[in-house]
Amino acid sequence: MNETERPNPSRGLFETLLVANGAPVELDAHLQRLARSAEELFGAELPGDLAAAAEGACEGIEIGRLRIEIEPDGEGGFERRLLAAPIDPAFSFPDRAHGELLRSVDAGAWSGAHKWTDRDWLERTEARLGEEIPLLVDAEGNVLEAGRANVFAVLNGALVTPPADGRILPGTARAATLALAANLDIEAVERPLPLAELRDADEVFLTSSVRGLRPARRLDGTDLPARTHLTERLATALQARWLSAPSTQP
Repeated sequence: MNETERPNPSRGLFETLLVANGAPVELDAHLQRLARSAEELFGAELPGDLAAAAEGACEGIEIGRLRIEIEPDGEGGFERRLLAAPIDPAFSFPDRAHGELLRSVDAGAWSGAHKWTDRDWLERTEARLGEEIPLLVDAEGNVLEAGRANVFAVLNGALVTPPADGRILPGTARAATLALAANLDIEAVERPLPLAELRDADEVFLTSSVRGLRPARRLDGTDLPARTHLTERLATALQARWLSAPSTQP
């Protein structure tokens, strides 16, 4: 498949958050992103009680996942649905043995700037690939993102990640990783990332809001290098940021 499909706007938007110690992690960042999409796509504001509802849904969950969905109500506002549930702690920040197997996919007209509830094309692609996950590539051969995660490469001791140019999701975990890299004096560059360059990287990893920072161990059937000390530092810092005081992080 080399052509993506336009999502059905009537199905609305969603956010998925990690829950730690009874609170949603990076809640403000997720709601700000959701609010921008709601305003840009529908010209409407989020329900005023959404933050309180999200916090309430997570009470008593030590490690889990929260999904927030909003759907146009036909009257200029949104209906909301929230579902929080525990997860296996090993699901987040997995080790290399449980790293991802990537398969490059021609994404055609992919535009992932908003988290549409309608993800039929992506779900069909995932079903076709089985245990591999899609690595979305544009018509020029540049990596955009993984199906549900942002992509980073380690090249010559620096991080490289595709730019948030309106085609990829400006991930909260991506933003946190870039901020931590700056704090740790790790060089990070946002620029086009050719697939050929990714194949030659010192390491490839993904970031997402529930699974955190996780290694990619294979690309198109070829093994990728093991985790470097640089990403060990980043993973440790991100885990500490999320699990120590999740409800207060900027």
